[in-house]
Amino acid sequence: MDAADTHHGHFLGRSDAVFAVSIIMAALSTLFVFSRLVSRAVIVKRISVDDYLIAVAWIIAFGLWFSICYGAAWGLGRHEWDVPTSWQQDLRKANYAFTVLYQPALMALKTSILSFYLTFSTTHRIFKWACITTLVVVNAGGFALTMVTVFQCRPVSAVFQAVTPANATCTDIVMIYLSSAPLNLITDFAILFLPMPILTAMHLPRKQKLILVITFGFGVFVTAVDVVRIAYLQSASETRLAEIQNNVHDNDGASRNAVQTDFSWYASFSFMWSVIEVSVGIMCACVPGLKPLASRFLPHMLRDPGDGPSKSESISAPLGTVDTTETQRIPSVPDDVHHRDFGSQSEPPTNEDEGPMGMMDFLTTPEMNDFPNGIERTQTALTNSTRNTAPETPTFFQFVNMKNQKCMLHMTNRESLFPVAMVTVLFFIWGFEYGLLDVLNQEFQRVAHMSAGKSTSIHSAYFAGYLVGPLTVGRLVLKHWGFKACFSVGLATFGCGTLIFWPAAVLTSFPAFIITNFIVAFGLSILETAANPFTALCGPAEYSEVRLLLSQGVQATGSVVAPLIAHKAFFHRAEDAPSLVDTQWAYLGISLATILLAVAYHYLPLPEASDEELEDASERMDGANKAKTGGVGVIWITLGIAVFSQFCYVGAQEVNSTAFDIYLGAILPTYNPVNYMAVAHTAFTVMRFVAAGLVFWIKPRILLLGFFTGAIVFGALAMHLLGHAGLAAMILTYAMEGPTFPLIFAQGLRGMGRHTKLASVFLNVATSGGAVLPPISQAIATTDRRTRLSIVVAVAAFAAGAPFALWLNISPLARHQVDPIKDVTSPSGSRPGSTSSRASRALSLFSMQKKSGKDSPGVEYRERKTEEGGTSI
Repeated sequence: MDAADTHHGHFLGRSDAVFAVSIIMAALSTLFVFSRLVSRAVIVKRISVDDYLIAVAWIIAFGLWFSICYGAAWGLGRHEWDVPTSWQQDLRKANYAFTVLYQPALMALKTSILSFYLTFSTTHRIFKWACITTLVVVNAGGFALTMVTVFQCRPVSAVFQAVTPANATCTDIVMIYLSSAPLNLITDFAILFLPMPILTAMHLPRKQKLILVITFGFGVFVTAVDVVRIAYLQSASETRLAEIQNNVHDNDGASRNAVQTDFSWYASFSFMWSVIEVSVGIMCACVPGLKPLASRFLPHMLRDPGDGPSKSESISAPLGTVDTTETQRIPSVPDDVHHRDFGSQSEPPTNEDEGPMGMMDFLTTPEMNDFPNGIERTQTALTNSTRNTAPETPTFFQFVNMKNQKCMLHMTNRESLFPVAMVTVLFFIWGFEYGLLDVLNQEFQRVAHMSAGKSTSIHSAYFAGYLVGPLTVGRLVLKHWGFKACFSVGLATFGCGTLIFWPAAVLTSFPAFIITNFIVAFGLSILETAANPFTALCGPAEYSEVRLLLSQGVQATGSVVAPLIAHKAFFHRAEDAPSLVDTQWAYLGISLATILLAVAYHYLPLPEASDEELEDASERMDGANKAKTGGVGVIWITLGIAVFSQFCYVGAQEVNSTAFDIYLGAILPTYNPVNYMAVAHTAFTVMRFVAAGLVFWIKPRILLLGFFTGAIVFGALAMHLLGHAGLAAMILTYAMEGPTFPLIFAQGLRGMGRHTKLASVFLNVATSGGAVLPPISQAIATTDRRTRLSIVVAVAAFAAGAPFALWLNISPLARHQVDPIKDVTSPSGSRPGSTSSRASRALSLFSMQKKSGKDSPGVEYRERKTEEGGTSI
């Protein structure tokens, strides 16, 4: 027998650290769970479902701690060549037990936290359903991953074999771990941020509110630990990518190598950080339940000095005695600041004395003297005490005062500058993200030696997200909760999608890339469903096209910058597998930043516009928005043609984008497509800014016709010209494309009134044209000559979209509908503060129009509230 066999306690390599850290985490977690149960059972005299669940989580975590310590004693943390053969069986059993218990421990932990959330969600309908949805995702996803882990080998006995038997198949455990990373991180984010809007809206003294927010914010440590845990899988991931690159992997990518690649060494720290993740999660989940202990022994920690002593401090009765004095408890009534985000408000507190005290009341109440011997709800009162009423000036944790927010439709250029600038930041983000996504897809396709058909499928999956997102979540959120809610929901969905790039790129999984592209586009489509109309509507109507062109110019700038950064920072090594792994840190950072941005936009004071306000703003003296032709409203004809035009335009744009590399290779084989793609995108971007300036002198409908015509002409030239002439024609085609989307969008929205939000949904759904036309072009491009001819698909699409511009310029009704009209102002140029009635103003304008002999529509009627309290037209 090897001498090492008799010295299990003598660890080598990483084993010492793994063993010590696991023991420390076990001790701390046990202390927190014990303190929580004492707090609830002894002081509060009530144990809830979430307390039982945290106990279950601790029991499963105990299995984790035991299995990793047992594994460390049998070689976990050593290099494979330092592990005696006689230890391998015990080591594999310990590893298997650990991997099987990991997901159930997280499931029990997160279920406990979400069950706790549900105790104070009865008056917040959306928060309640968000918690239930997260609960389903946690347990359904966790159960699926647990089953995959249990049956990672078929038969299961093959797990314990050093070499996989010929009649068995095994799934790489590294793949399972990486596949679970997005699920864990997404649910971590949900648990961390879901309660924050409610907590920050509560009427509490500043110190108590600060403590409350920090208490619930401890979950950020769990997320950080999860990221570190995943980092220790990078060496295995790079090895796997190298094998794929060298064509030594199985076609399905799911087989385990017969010879393990030092698993006991590189998996040890990953296991250790898994233990830390679960342990820190248990400790963070216990923190809110420790409040009674803190109030009992550290009462000053929970109150500001000016709050005065609580009754508990003046009573000398020992723990457990009954205090029959009825205490008036100040309830945690949510403010109405965030009612648009969390549905119906809490009902005013009643004076009931029956029923158990709600968890939120328990958690936020500083008085602890009335807890012993059968808690009952004490008499509550409205938040009308001096100490607990909300201050006139919002505190830091109330963030913003959303009351009396001015409607976006009534804002001047100066007033609209801040909100439009904030939304323009979102334009830049999705432009930057789309640029990175495109580069990552291309690199993935090269590393995985993907066929042209699969590459086109990934591209189409992205634009398929635009077909589903606006019609489902985008429409629902925009209609019921407004523009700002769409920003937060879209950003959060987008951030979750970027997380899946971690396993997708590392594992070079084609299905994972399909799903990732779809989810990312799904989130961006929700964001864009609100961002485009917000920019067009926020401010004077005559400058809608200008604002949208400028914002989308910023978005295009992000699309130019991102590929350059990606190619220089990540892909300087041609077809180097580790370079693809490097991008995971960039996408993780982007995902974290995006989710934080979603939270920030929830609190950002952005204006809104109701359907009634949109309808009122669309009213005009000439009735252009009410005109009909053939019994159909002109606005619906315009919208229908605009949607079709947008579909064709986006499809043509994506045909040129996906074909650019092979097109350049056909006409100028020695040229670097990356550099000239940047030139083409720059022309695309610059033309948007140029068009924004031209709108001041040329009507948008005329500009739109000119850009469609230019795209058709230059696209046709690119089909037939070779060399530098063909490249110039293609770049000019990109320049003509630049302003087309925002011009179609802004023109399609004009005059829609109460249907404006629905029109935005349909115009964004039309972006799905990018999923349909590129595959057709790809099917044509089989040779160099046919590659140039495949551009005919883009030219035909531009030609199909151009009738929208013709309709706007030929039809008088359409012209009157979409031509921007400046507001009527006083001689001094300022909006008058007259209190004249709407009828008298309408008659006055009608009389002026008749006297001037103008029969064509030329005056827009709109009643607005001014800052002085008057109205203007």
